[in-house]
Amino acid sequence: MSGRPILIVPGWTNSGPEHWQSRWEREMPGCRRVQQRDWDHPDRGEWIAALDNAVRAAPAPPVLVAHSLGCLAVAWWAAAFPAPVHGALLVAPVDVEQADTPAELRSFGPVPIARLPFPSTVVASRSDPYAAFDRARAFAEAWGARLVDAGDAGHLNAASGHGPWPQGERLLRELLEVMGTGERGEEEACRGRS
Repeated sequence: MSGRPILIVPGWTNSGPEHWQSRWEREMPGCRRVQQRDWDHPDRGEWIAALDNAVRAAPAPPVLVAHSLGCLAVAWWAAAFPAPVHGALLVAPVDVEQADTPAELRSFGPVPIARLPFPSTVVASRSDPYAAFDRARAFAEAWGARLVDAGDAGHLNAASGHGPWPQGERLLRELLEVMGTGERGEEEACRGRS
């Protein structure tokens, strides 16, 4: 797809073998996972430090491909440790400010709302149990990201039928192409700006 390094940033409990992130890691050259010491009891400081180490160890500014809590890890990292990143695909960001948020995720709150210093695309579902679509739209606007409406797609993980995820591959390819031309493209949904 590209000679650009791709860093996979999973969410809470990691991404299993059938998750699209794991498939991409196996199938795409230059794609590797940011490993965390404890996937089940995420600590914001540890997760951000692991992401920072992975970004700085990459041979070139990478593309970050995050899912769920991984999206918040990217947003917190970008605010704390500015380093060159080519761009980010942020899929199904979780809303840790919901009343029913598991206690394990609360260290990631509140949701960071600083504009990201690199091009990004947020993909949000209208039936995601972990974030209402309007909240995901607000995150995209705050982050200065393009918003892609995935429709009724659950949490965009293997449990919601997104093992192979061709739309995601297309969005990653478009993000790489758009960044290569220095332009920000439109998707079938809306683009958020702060």
